[in-house]
Amino acid sequence: MSVNAKDKILVGKIVAPQGIRGDVRVQTFSEKPADFRDFKVQSSKFKDGDFRFVRVVPNSNVIIAHIAGVDDRNAAETLRGTELYIDRGTLPEVRDGEYYQADLIGFAVLRDGKKIGTVAGFQNFGAGDIIELDNGDYVSFIGADVDMVKKEIYL
Repeated sequence: MSVNAKDKILVGKIVAPQGIRGDVRVQTFSEKPADFRDFKVQSSKFKDGDFRFVRVVPNSNVIIAHIAGVDDRNAAETLRGTELYIDRGTLPEVRDGEYYQADLIGFAVLRDGKKIGTVAGFQNFGAGDIIELDNGDYVSFIGADVDMVKKEIYL
C-alpha cells in the first residue's frame, strides 16, 4: 500500500501494545476517535477486515483495537509504528471552507509572503498538527490559513 496514494487517507498509527492478549493502542487522526467503529481500516501488515475496534481511551485521541491473528503482546509489539488507512471514497464530502489534510499535500507554504516549502505531510506529536515540508523542516499548522484555489497555506 502506497503511503502517498491519493485514494487512501491516513487515519491512525499503532503506537504500542495494550495488555497481554494482543490488543494495540492506536493514535487516531480522525475528528472523533470513536469514528473507528465505522472505519474499514487497512494496512499492508494485515488483511482487510482483520482490524476490530475495542474501545476509546477516555480523554484522549487513542483507541484500543484488536487485529485478527495477533493474540499476544509480542505479536502486537511487531505492529508498533504501523500506519492505518481507509479508502478516500468512504469519507463524507467536505463542506465549503473544510478540507482533509491529505488534500493539502503539495500546497505551497508561505510565511510573510515568501515560500518556505511545500507540504510533504502532516505530523502530530501531541501538541497539535505540524506541517512537514519537502525540505525537511516542520512548521506549526495551528492558526494557518488555507487557500484551496491558489493551493497555498499562509502562516
